[in-house]
Amino acid sequence: ADCRVLKHHFTGQDIQHFRDTGESMRVAIIGTGGLGGYYGGKLMQAGEDVTFVARGRQLEAIRTRGLTLRMKEGGDTNLSVKVTDDPGSIGPVDLVVFCVKTYDTGPVAEKIRTCVKPDTIITSVQNGVDNIEIIEDIVGKGHFVAGASYVNAGIISPGVIEIRLERKTLFGRLDGSGSPGLNRIVGTFGKAGLISEASPDIITVLWEKFLAMCGTASVEVLTRLPAKPTFSCPDTHELCVKALEEGVSVAKAAGVPMPGGYVEGVMDLVIHKIPPTHRPSMYYDLEAGKPLELEALNGKLVRLGRNHGIETPVNFAIYAALKPYVAGAPTLPPQDN
Repeated sequence: ADCRVLKHHFTGQDIQHFRDTGESMRVAIIGTGGLGGYYGGKLMQAGEDVTFVARGRQLEAIRTRGLTLRMKEGGDTNLSVKVTDDPGSIGPVDLVVFCVKTYDTGPVAEKIRTCVKPDTIITSVQNGVDNIEIIEDIVGKGHFVAGASYVNAGIISPGVIEIRLERKTLFGRLDGSGSPGLNRIVGTFGKAGLISEASPDIITVLWEKFLAMCGTASVEVLTRLPAKPTFSCPDTHELCVKALEEGVSVAKAAGVPMPGGYVEGVMDLVIHKIPPTHRPSMYYDLEAGKPLELEALNGKLVRLGRNHGIETPVNFAIYAALKPYVAGAPTLPPQDN
């Protein structure tokens, strides 16, 4: 993907302009999990007016003790933040950052209507490839700047976010064009010290991430092992390759151009470039007994394959093996004595 990514055109002078003029955005972070806490915390530190949406134990912990960002290399930053469980109470904002799990997209999008004014920018850094159409069907078209995040962050205890891997976030318009909204979100993220780039081909970027998660992250969840033992096993390595190849066939059938050498590039990344202890967010969800984003990943790929007449037996096997956990930890029958 990197060969098609355009670095954002905000220079050091542009970033300094944001700082000198005090231009800030009203930001609603919808979902204060790993990504929402990380992005919102960094944006708040950069001077943006941020309100977080959280629920349950996370909401209560943030209200009581604030939001803590814990960097992998050490050091905590505790922030006193504005937080609510009701997006409708926030009012109109300049930027909505959608960070909820994919299975909550529709219900939560219904609740952000009052946040959206004519020039509000909405971005999603969620997994999957169909969140955009779900959100736009509810709040209307013209607001959306698509996002693809390569950050690895998660909740390690209520109110505490651990940032395990700081990497780039790509933004783009679905038609490949530029816009003031795209420029502003990339500049605002850059001002906050977040690695942000604008891509003229965000649809392909979204699919690259989607297929990589189906072919590698889901396999880590299936094995219950981190990256190194999962991908260094020759047979499991071959399973990943076949899952990725199926995904590329589905993408091409759906009219999404995939770069040459994509499968090899993904496998090189997971073997040589990510930490050997890496685990995807879906693994932590499974471990905690939470619902899985399986339907938006391998389930979606299998359904798209059927629609386009493409066989996806490997992805179906991954999907079927994890399906009993899709709604959270299954209830087991009592054991016989």
